[in-house]
Amino acid sequence: MKKLSGILAILVLLTISCNQKEKVDLIVTNAKVYTIDNDFSITESFAIKDGKFIQVGKTEEILSKYQSNQILDLEGKFVYPGFIDAHSHFYGYCMTLLQADLRGTKSFDEILDVIKKHDDKYNPEWVLGRSWDQNDWEIKEFPSKEKLDELFPDKPVYLKRVDGHAALANSKALELAGINSQTRIDGGKIYLQDGEPTGILIDNSMALVNNLIPDIDRKTTIKALRQGEQNCFAVGLTSVCDAGLYKKQILLIDSLQKIDELKLRIYAMLEPNEENINHFVKNGIYKTDYLNVRSIKLYADGALGSRGACLIEPYSDDPGNYGLIVEPVEFYHEMCKVAIENNYQINTHAIGDSANRLILGIYSEYLQGSNDKRWRIEHAQVIHPDDVDEFGHFSIIPSIQSTHCTSDMYWADERLGEKRIKNAYIYKVLLNQNDWIPNGTDFPVEKIDPLLTFYASISRKDVEGYPENGFQVDNALTRKETLKSMTIWAAKAGFEENEKGSIESGKFADYIILDEDIMEIDEDKIPNAKILKTYSSGKLIWQYK
Repeated sequence: MKKLSGILAILVLLTISCNQKEKVDLIVTNAKVYTIDNDFSITESFAIKDGKFIQVGKTEEILSKYQSNQILDLEGKFVYPGFIDAHSHFYGYCMTLLQADLRGTKSFDEILDVIKKHDDKYNPEWVLGRSWDQNDWEIKEFPSKEKLDELFPDKPVYLKRVDGHAALANSKALELAGINSQTRIDGGKIYLQDGEPTGILIDNSMALVNNLIPDIDRKTTIKALRQGEQNCFAVGLTSVCDAGLYKKQILLIDSLQKIDELKLRIYAMLEPNEENINHFVKNGIYKTDYLNVRSIKLYADGALGSRGACLIEPYSDDPGNYGLIVEPVEFYHEMCKVAIENNYQINTHAIGDSANRLILGIYSEYLQGSNDKRWRIEHAQVIHPDDVDEFGHFSIIPSIQSTHCTSDMYWADERLGEKRIKNAYIYKVLLNQNDWIPNGTDFPVEKIDPLLTFYASISRKDVEGYPENGFQVDNALTRKETLKSMTIWAAKAGFEENEKGSIESGKFADYIILDEDIMEIDEDKIPNAKILKTYSSGKLIWQYK
């Protein structure tokens, strides 16, 4: 009898203990969890309720305090915060999914084959393509429009270079845009041969054709956005910064997020037009759990690959060409004043050392010393040694894309020369200026995969392992620095470090599960690691099949 009463007492105590545990939506146990908290803690378990982490710790500790109908035992697998791309063109990337994919083509003739097949399959009003790169061809020169004209005499063709700062148009597209041998445009260049346009357009001149391309209908746009989002989730991205959006695009994204049709978190940089300034900037910061609008995107120059990046001294492989500044200097001052008055962030594309010097100088007039405005220079690819310390003096944040280094390294020295190349892609030097640095891809300029960013950051090699000892490896980042640059520092670059970017109590439960520990495995295995599952607000949004 005494034995029976003892068992009943234990059962009562267990029931009371169970009832005292807090009910949560999900418990994850027996994992290796990289929290990315201030101590860079590694732990085992966490509990999620209402879309947020409520406690992180040892498995026994979590199970003793919480109960759930859903307990996920990861059996030692590896958990990281959801990756954040600090500089991308998400909306534009989604639209390129509807175009001919020219990435990796090895000749102009191969491009012709790709776009002909694309046209045969879809018969679009315009033949559009993206991501060709003449630096990948045996003849590393810009193509011209003659062969396009033969294939498409009556249909406009417009093919953007991989960097988005140059394009090739056929004669029909040029005719519709009114481009001829006399056309000139500030901040842009129209290539001529024997006095006639070749079809190559650089930077601002591209708008003459861009503005004619028909809008994509709403239904097709939404379908492309959903596909692009799934592609992001598949590589472990739960948040992106979209570097340059228009009012119509932002309102569409916001409306889809509010009805749970889009689940990707987006930090939106505004294109600096009057409509955006009046609707967003002058009405203050716009913020939801999934959308943050509080920055303006500017362009100082073009790109190095298309020789539009503005340099202090001319291009080593194109004497007399200094590149170009795409706007009047007064325009940058005007936008900085608007930003200061409305507590908005300014993020400026600057690649060449002249463009970086210009923007650093303008920023300094408005920031006036150490501050927490987090004004950014996007790319910051070539910095004159005399200008490096300006980043630290004025708390200016260099926003980098590590795969730009490993994509450009084959030819960048030809553009810059043996001496000046040492001042390019200096990520470690830039990190040391403010002791934090955000990292991204600039997709669709680069592939969207953040594991490639991680690999390029630490190894300074391409996925084939070239060069053997890494490209200017003194400027490689450590694994810890790189992981922070893709999580908590990327969140900080958008003023969101208190809500995401790490696995900590009170933050959105955005996390990913990997089959390999990228902090420990051999670096050459990192690009092949698999994202097994991606979660946003504690909900499974993608899993490996």
